[in-house]
Amino acid sequence: MQDTIDRDRLSSPVQTFDLGTLHVADIAVHLNALELSEAVATLADLPLEQAAAVLDHASLAEPTAILAAIDPAAAAAILDAMAADRLADLFRDMEEPPRERLLALLTAETRAVVAALLAHPPHSAGSLMTTEFVSVPATWTVAETLRHIREVESERETIYAIYVLDPVSHRLQRSVSLRRLISGDPEAPVGSVARFERPITVLPQVDREEVARLISKYDLLAIPVVDEKNHVLGIVTVDDIIDAMSEETTEDVHKFGGMEALDEPYPQIGFLAMLKKRAGWLAVLFLSEMLTASAMQHFQDELEKAVVLTLFIPLIMSSGGNSGSQATSLIIRSLALGELQLKDWWRVALREAPTGMALGGFLGLIGVVRIAVWQQAGIFDYGPHWPLVAATVGLALVAIVTFGSLAGSMLPFALKRLGFDPASASAPFVATLVDVSGLVIYFSVATLVLSGTLL
Repeated sequence: MQDTIDRDRLSSPVQTFDLGTLHVADIAVHLNALELSEAVATLADLPLEQAAAVLDHASLAEPTAILAAIDPAAAAAILDAMAADRLADLFRDMEEPPRERLLALLTAETRAVVAALLAHPPHSAGSLMTTEFVSVPATWTVAETLRHIREVESERETIYAIYVLDPVSHRLQRSVSLRRLISGDPEAPVGSVARFERPITVLPQVDREEVARLISKYDLLAIPVVDEKNHVLGIVTVDDIIDAMSEETTEDVHKFGGMEALDEPYPQIGFLAMLKKRAGWLAVLFLSEMLTASAMQHFQDELEKAVVLTLFIPLIMSSGGNSGSQATSLIIRSLALGELQLKDWWRVALREAPTGMALGGFLGLIGVVRIAVWQQAGIFDYGPHWPLVAATVGLALVAIVTFGSLAGSMLPFALKRLGFDPASASAPFVATLVDVSGLVIYFSVATLVLSGTLL
């Protein structure tokens, strides 16, 4: 009940409560409901640290617009208080002229850090990492490390993992959790309380999906990003990877639906931008579906001789497309989770072939029974050769569902091998591919079974 009341209050553009008492996520929701001028005025009333935390929060819809609209001196103070990785995200998405003007407000040190983060490719570990982490030389004791953490805690994004470096080469040696540090002997070397195994690390060019997989697999709160010489460049925290994977999931869902991923939330994207995102794929799918008409034209004589075959075209096409979409979804997810590699394509093919045949046989049996029941019950007359028509439908379903399963499972592998995102193998794309081939298979089976009777 309290949560409902808070949401009702937040949805009102009139501020009748103290924003300073709310969580930064709730303040961000409140600002999203305001006009830009009201959001700027509201943010200006917040303490500097809280204002920076709000602009730092991923749920704030238009942080760049707010920053561009506020007083330059206030913007400079807020930018200086924000986390470096969040700043890099903002400037990566920001357009000119506010981008250049706001960059000039940063201190030379912050500007250099942001520039280094922006140099990494989007969606890579380097683009996600923050440079605000705790590291100490291996010669320090536990007590010295704890004292250092107390001194720098307010300037670091997380203190739950402390990275122990070689005092001379500054290469990463160990990773120590705060829990083990607190429970360790104060006079013991900091490295002695670390776990025996080597720290899990990633290179800056590693894709964010692989970073997410490692954090999940090893139950990490953060993962260090290192260079080729094992120097720590930054860390990717679990909250940052959750935000990144939420964005990745949204992009994949859009691609599954047969469209380009939206760059903004649905309510905020413009009419022309929405048309641009959707029209391209629709045109490609429409042109692809023209092949279906071409296939039907090729079998025009067969259709004229056995009009009854047209009754089952929607059933045949949808069954093949559905089986292909199922297989595609399963393989894309397995590739994303690292359960399958490119080299596993033949194992998937060997598994999907009998699976498709079994599923096709199951659907084919249902189709045959349905035709027989309708014929015997007098619901519809399929003609004197109805057993052959039923056999055609049953055999065609076996062949088409098998082909759909194989095509749907192999397409993500093919796209990944060519360097494309496997998620581009959207359900509409697979369905279109199987529709065309399904018609060819259907009429080929019909020619074999009905030759000399209906054909």
